[in-house]
Amino acid sequence: MATTTLIPLHVGKGRTVATALGISLDYIKNPDKTVDGQWVSSYECDPLIADDEFLFSKRQYAEITGRDYGSRDVLAYHLRQSFKPGEVDAATANRIGYDLALKLTKGNHAFICCTHVDKSHIHSHIIFNATSLDCTRKFRNFFRSSFAIRRISDLLCTENGLSIIENPKPSKGKGYGDWLGEDKPPTQRERLEQIIDYALEGCTNFNKFISTMQDAGCETKQGKHLAFKIPDAERFIRCKSLGEDYTEDAIRKRISGRRVVAPKKKVATLSQESRRPNMLIDIQAKLQQARSPGYEHWARLYNLKESAKTLIFLQERGLTNYDLLTEKSETASKIYGVNSDRIKAIEARQNEISALQKHIGAYSKGASILAEYNRLKKQKPTMLAKLANATSPAEKFYTDNAAAIILCRAAKKHFDSVDLKKLPTMQSLKQEYAALEAERKKLYSGHKAARSEMVDLLMVKQNVDRILFGTPKRVKNLERDAR
Repeated sequence: MATTTLIPLHVGKGRTVATALGISLDYIKNPDKTVDGQWVSSYECDPLIADDEFLFSKRQYAEITGRDYGSRDVLAYHLRQSFKPGEVDAATANRIGYDLALKLTKGNHAFICCTHVDKSHIHSHIIFNATSLDCTRKFRNFFRSSFAIRRISDLLCTENGLSIIENPKPSKGKGYGDWLGEDKPPTQRERLEQIIDYALEGCTNFNKFISTMQDAGCETKQGKHLAFKIPDAERFIRCKSLGEDYTEDAIRKRISGRRVVAPKKKVATLSQESRRPNMLIDIQAKLQQARSPGYEHWARLYNLKESAKTLIFLQERGLTNYDLLTEKSETASKIYGVNSDRIKAIEARQNEISALQKHIGAYSKGASILAEYNRLKKQKPTMLAKLANATSPAEKFYTDNAAAIILCRAAKKHFDSVDLKKLPTMQSLKQEYAALEAERKKLYSGHKAARSEMVDLLMVKQNVDRILFGTPKRVKNLERDAR
């Protein structure tokens, strides 16, 4: 299993906001790749009009906050999650991708998750709205975000009994941002190389390559020399200055398949700093992919070291009985799951309170205006007004107070949808929200430790299963996710 870093989607030059969103969403929703949309799931948006909904929330954000960054604005974020061929079905892959997006966004951003089954390896594309559901905040990418995404993804895969990449080592050429984990950030030239490599994956023509580069936030300059300016850079970089694999002619050949560029790999040694065991390698399965005596020798030494770490872990915890280890791992998963469910319930209720406060405020301001508008609508126009075809008082009143009337009607609709008979006071809502926030912070204080305990026990149990039974047993009935 592997994930890419967050790829920000920008407007770019020469395109509208709708076009920029439409290109990316149309690609991931491709019916030929998702079995006519069977493997398309979404959160707080309609897949058919997701681009329009994202665009509307962007406009609402600009109106509420007064901030508009123009072509530099990030409209959405795109990430990809792939799985080992033959190990997962489309339904499971889509569910894990959905859970990954929900955990990453904490339920505050609408997203669409599309699982592609047209290749030998099943993979999911996720695009989530940069604007929050309440249109008051934007998602800001953070340093080492790919590391955080990989941790969430690995945990979900472990809970579902799927393999993960043991000790992944970043290397250039894997995609924009895959340098995360290195001691220092890459140079601008290295970042451009990574973005180009990402854009060339699955690219069928040069125009599509240019479009993908623009989706990644790069400005393009075509002419005598092909050049790009990456986000936050001050100047353009000519492609020919990156090396022979990145000239315009080389890029066109790479698209057509006439030039193949081998991925760049870095040799890295195992870290000996941590005593926490990692999952053992399935040596036979790996040898089917690369028959190398050298690799087999290294893998067996690696498994011996990790087996020793596993034994030390079991001895330190007093877990000398297999049934006790099984019980402890299931208990840790249940405890973590209960906490996660409660945290999600608290956050859901807090979202409900926030929405209710907003609608109560709008209703209190617009109730009298709406009542006056309804009164004016009931008045019959005079004969003179009919003959003069004059604007009725109700129409004129609506024109002057349209915003307040619309918001008040929306508030009433919301009250009806939640079957609210009597409006609570704003003070009681604030007190309830504060109590929930205090409980949420208390739960979060031990949440990280509970998650670490669960992951350690699950990993050790899978190692023990491999040692005792030859292959790890699939982890069952662990329905708790890492939220």
